[in-house]
Parts: sequence; C-alpha cells; structure tokens
Amino acid sequence: MNLTFNKNTSSSDHSEYTTQQADIFSQLNQKTAQLAVVGLGYVGLPVAHEFAKNFRVIGFDINAQKIKMMQAGVDPAGEIEQEAFHNKDIQYTHDMEAIKAAKFFVVAVPTPIDQYKQPDLKALKSATTCVAKVLKRGDYVVFESTVYPGCTEEVCVKILEEVSGLMLNEDFKVGYSPERINPGDKKNTIDKIVKLVSGSDAAATEVIAKVYGQIITAGVYQAPTIKVAEAAKIIENTQRDVNIALMNELSQIFDKLGINTYEVLKAAGTKWNFLNFYPGLVGGHCIGVDPYYLIQKAIKTGHNPILISAGRTVNDGMPAKIAQRIVAELYKRNRNLMDCRVLVQGITFKENVTDIRNSKAVDLVKELQRLGCKVDVVDPLASPKELRMHYGIELTPNPTNNYDAVVVAVSHDEYQSLEELDYLRMTCWNAFIYDIKGILKKKIKKIDYFSL
Repeated sequence: MNLTFNKNTSSSDHSEYTTQQADIFSQLNQKTAQLAVVGLGYVGLPVAHEFAKNFRVIGFDINAQKIKMMQAGVDPAGEIEQEAFHNKDIQYTHDMEAIKAAKFFVVAVPTPIDQYKQPDLKALKSATTCVAKVLKRGDYVVFESTVYPGCTEEVCVKILEEVSGLMLNEDFKVGYSPERINPGDKKNTIDKIVKLVSGSDAAATEVIAKVYGQIITAGVYQAPTIKVAEAAKIIENTQRDVNIALMNELSQIFDKLGINTYEVLKAAGTKWNFLNFYPGLVGGHCIGVDPYYLIQKAIKTGHNPILISAGRTVNDGMPAKIAQRIVAELYKRNRNLMDCRVLVQGITFKENVTDIRNSKAVDLVKELQRLGCKVDVVDPLASPKELRMHYGIELTPNPTNNYDAVVVAVSHDEYQSLEELDYLRMTCWNAFIYDIKGILKKKIKKIDYFSL
C-alpha cells in the first residue's frame, strides 16, 4: 500500500477526534462496520468493487433492474467482466432500509446538465436526502460526484443537517473525493490513479485518506479543503476541454488553408513542450459537461469566464461544422442530398465504451439528417435499445454497399482494424471517407479521404 499524504494541517487538529470517529477505519478494516456506495453507475460500481476487496460493502441504487443484473454478476454498463463480481464482500440492493447498517457512505451519482446547459443536481440532492434519512452520530459521508466549488458544503451538507437533525463535525463528518475513472481504459484503472481526498476537518481528511488508501495503490493526496478538491476536479476536465477546443478551431482554419491538421500536430509535436491534444467530438458525461458547472459558478460570482465559455461553444459546435463539411463535399460531387446515403461508424461518446450519454456523434447524425441526408448508423458496442429509447436512432444491422460517404465518428478498435478494401466494398463510385479521428490516414489511397 503506497500512501502519499500532503496536507496543510497541524497535529493539534487531531484532538477533534471522538473515540467513535477515530475507530471507523479500524471498524471497517475488521468488518465490524459496513461501507455503503450510493449510486452504482459507471463510477459507483467500480468503486464499490474495489472497496469490497477489503471491506463489507452495501451497493445501493434506485434502479431495481440494474440491481438484479448485478446480483447475477452482470455490469449494466458493460465495463466490468463477470469474473470481477466473484469473491467480493458486497450486497446489492435497491432497498434504502439496507443502507441503515452503514457507517461510511460514498455518494457517486451523476451530475449532468439540463437542456439549458445548467447544472442538474437532482440526482445528487436525492441521493444526499436518502443518506440523510439514515445518518447516525459518528457516520461519514464522502461525495465523489463532480460539482462546482462550494457545492458539497452549500448544498449537500445543508440537506444532511436539515433532514437528519445532526450537526456537521459535531455529529457526523463529510468528505469530497472526486472520481477519476476513465471509461474504457483498462490500463489506468481506479486503483492506479492517485486519489484526491478532503474532509470537513483535519480528522475527517485523515480517516477518509486511510479508507481510500486501502484500495488505491497509486497513493492518496490530501487537499487542504473540500473546495480545493472540488475545484481541482472541475479544472481537470475544463483544461482538456479548452485545449481540445483550440485544436478544433485550428482544424477549421487549416481546412480552409488545405492543410491536414494531424500532419501539423505531428510536426509541432517534435518540440519537447508541445501539448499533445487533438481535434474531435467532445461529448460524454465529463469533459462535455463539467465546464458548465464552473461557468455557472463563475457567473454567480460576477466573473465572465470568456475563455472557458468560448471553448464550450467551439466544441459543442463541431457536429454541425463537420456535417456542413460533409454536405459541401457531396455538393461538389453533384450529389442530390435527398438521394445521398451516409454511413456513420460509431455512436458512443468515445472509443471502446458502450456509453451513449451526451454523445456528439448523435448530434452529428441528427445534423446530417436535418440537412437532408439518409443516414445509417453502425456501432459494435452501443445498445440498440438504449439508442432508440434516448435518441430515436436505429442501428443498421445490415449496411449496404452503396454509400456516398462513410464517416468514421468513433475510433473503436473494430474500425481501426479495417482496411481500404473494406471501405471500397461499402461505397459507390466517387464516394469519400471523412475520418474524424484520423485513424485511417495511412491506409486510404484509392478513395477520397478527409479528416479534421
């Protein structure tokens, strides 16, 4: 176990421990106390599984169907293999009464944005209320959901105190430890990523660090305050978003200049301090969402976050820009849009995952349809049922061989293994390929080829 402690607290703060609070870590370790993970989605389930290697865990989710699947050893998200469900000390339940037995709660529910791109805290507030109803003296509550700086104390703690009738730090402790899970990444798994932790006081921070230190081999970093931890998480994805927005804007400039963006980035990358970001569709439940939480909070403080907002505008506008570029190329070939057939390969929000939430490939498909194209969609990982239910898009089980354009929207491994002959079989005369991620640039010689 590799623990790295970094903190700005004095040893005198340890006097704040009560005997009951100081014993929580040892109780969890000896399995005389239980830990509950509230919310078993893309973040919660992997977290629960890691904790269940060392502690007695109650995995709670309001979705009864998902719970039934987990009890059968199936991850609804398709991220965790069935073997990983074996030899875990975990009870899956959708009965809120079951979490009463826990003394250490981890809340890991989604924090999306609404149709107006404003933070949507409904799931977080609901989960916090559930915990508050069973909160006892000496309990700990740690939040992993991505939020704006101040949310844990201003929103969650307020709910915990009002519903439970207990007082923070006098009766219970709170912490914030943001998720850093990268869906689809089998190398940088949860235990191999440094865990950022914080607490409502120094005593809470140290206990929370010890608990997470049992499952995180990469080490634990103790932030001095909860707000610092919240802000650190929100800027991780905001930084990526702004940098990708720069690449997307550069790709639009280079397109007008007749220059291949990926060739430019390859050349620029020969300098040691050039940052390796690439253009593309920016969706999903993190990079495409988190900056809006910071934007809203900044505006409430009286600051106009011009750069962050501009980055979001650029990235959100990419599906329309790409669709317009494809349509312009079809016009150049004297195609009648109403007769054009376009095949879009990939509809999930990123490569090698099943998640379709906030997928910008979906926006691309809808924009092509709006412009008049007939669009077929294929994806080896996306659920046809979920795609139909959430977006009204049907997957095409048997693509034809007469497409006017093929758009490689998501760089799944299955598409990276395809050769030019495969695309020749898919397309008609004078067709072209639009490869958003540039994964085929060295393979395509006979078909007209475009990328960002």
